[in-house]
Amino acid sequence: MELGIYLIFFFTTAVVIFVPGPAAIAIAAQGAGNGHKRAAYGTLGVASANAVYFILSALGIASLLIASTFIFNVIKWVGVAYLVYLGLSAIFSKTGGIRFPTGKLQSASSLFGKGFLVEFANPKALLYFAAILPQFLDASRPIALQMLLMGGTTVVLDLIAYSLYAYAGDRLTSGRVKEWIVRLINRVAGGALLLAGARMATV
Repeated sequence: MELGIYLIFFFTTAVVIFVPGPAAIAIAAQGAGNGHKRAAYGTLGVASANAVYFILSALGIASLLIASTFIFNVIKWVGVAYLVYLGLSAIFSKTGGIRFPTGKLQSASSLFGKGFLVEFANPKALLYFAAILPQFLDASRPIALQMLLMGGTTVVLDLIAYSLYAYAGDRLTSGRVKEWIVRLINRVAGGALLLAGARMATV
């Protein structure tokens, strides 16, 4: 790829990934309750979900999924339901949202699964890759290598961004932050997740 085109893709994707969303809140909560090192499993889950969507888009399947009203709506409404669940859990549940470590850590598979699900249930990622990839492809050059470069860049940006969110969540509960502040953050985060679910329902 030409350097200029690649840099545009890089910064566009970086902005999309680093802007806080449902996955960022979920990974920050994992970091708060399990430590940022263990939350790496959740980060891998998020990156894996985006990798799946990227591959589907690269293979042209994404356009078929988007064109299929039934399949797209299934993905969308599962995502809406999961975001509402996470939002209500953050607001009302003592075990949901950002919480102080209790010594009981979640399993690696649970952290990975939650990270994967919260990202995979967001069809905006599918829409983003399906819409943006064709804009950066040069048909006169090897397509596979361009896809590999952009896909690898996306995964690396995912790992960096969500590792930072996990670390931020870890520092929040390992410092001298009072519990009422954490409860307030959970209320705000829960409201943001409910809002994200409502917005997703209109996609």
